[in-house]
Amino acid sequence: MKKHYLVGATISALLLASCGGADPSKEQTASGSADAGAEAAHANEGQVTLTAEQIAAAGVEVDRPIVGGAGTVELPAIIEGDPQNTQVVSAAIGGRVVALTRNLGETVGRGQTIAVIESRDVAQMKGEVEAARARLALANSNLAREQRLFDEKVSPEQDLIAARTAATEARIALTQAQSMVSAAGVGGAGLNRLGITAPISGQIIGRPVTLGQTVAADAELYRIANLGQVSIALNLKPEDAGRVRPGNLVTVRAAGREASARITFVSPALDPQTRLVPSIATLNNRGGQWRVGEPVMVAIELTGSGGSGAIRVPSTAVQSLEGKTVVFVRTPTGFKAVPVQLGDASGDTVIVKSGLKGNEQIATTGSFTLKAEIGKGEASHED
Repeated sequence: MKKHYLVGATISALLLASCGGADPSKEQTASGSADAGAEAAHANEGQVTLTAEQIAAAGVEVDRPIVGGAGTVELPAIIEGDPQNTQVVSAAIGGRVVALTRNLGETVGRGQTIAVIESRDVAQMKGEVEAARARLALANSNLAREQRLFDEKVSPEQDLIAARTAATEARIALTQAQSMVSAAGVGGAGLNRLGITAPISGQIIGRPVTLGQTVAADAELYRIANLGQVSIALNLKPEDAGRVRPGNLVTVRAAGREASARITFVSPALDPQTRLVPSIATLNNRGGQWRVGEPVMVAIELTGSGGSGAIRVPSTAVQSLEGKTVVFVRTPTGFKAVPVQLGDASGDTVIVKSGLKGNEQIATTGSFTLKAEIGKGEASHED
């Protein structure tokens, strides 16, 4: 009876072990698998798996960060004549234009006659000069006679003093008349004509009048510019203007041409209309390859843009992900979001203070698409 009882107890124990008991080794294995899965999910956080074809189809462009060099800002600009070497030529009196000796684009030397104005005012002014010259000659003659008579003790000293005073007044009147003609321009042929001369050497860049036209006083006849040096009119954003100084390098580009200029002026005030900062760069143009009024693209070097070892990336490469600023770095299987610390902006780029070494390949455009892919993956994982 006892024997049957022992056998029954053993079978019950086996059944309990097989049905209700748990194998400690299997529990440990299952636990390990769960931990490994969690670690794998954490390792894949911020990863985007894409093939090269999928990257191209998504419009994601890859390039390396910019290492070294100064940060720049690019913007359109216009070539202008140098204000220091550009001058408007006009007549101080009105009249009819009877001669224009230079056409647009032609060169002219300083002092050359480039226009002739016919005017009654000119005739009057020149007549006054001739009359003053005649009065001076008569006064000098009277002075010489009174001096001779005074020396011979024939004429009193009072007459000599009066003659000397008259000669002085006549000389002053002639000087004034000549100054009026000089202020209107240097003389030309004919009593009623006034020749207009070039005040500087350069090239004719403007001639708004035509032959035979009647012009008012101070009307523009010519515009002359010495184009051996030209200016570039710039309009900077206030945040960029704070990092542009006189002397900063400017790279000027147009179709098939490139040259270097220097910043010479940054306005301390904003333009009231555009709310931008007017600035000027000076460009050597002795070769004559740049034309006034020509549109160009310029890249302005910014002051304090991180030094020679600075790492810069396009602003389009930077995204915000889960409260962190990240850049997507290319991996063998796609991209990985790498947290970075940013510095100052440099035009269309931004300085990366930490997080990148500079030799990585990063998504320069289309980074928002990669961010969206991570968001999809996280939503799928939560489901």
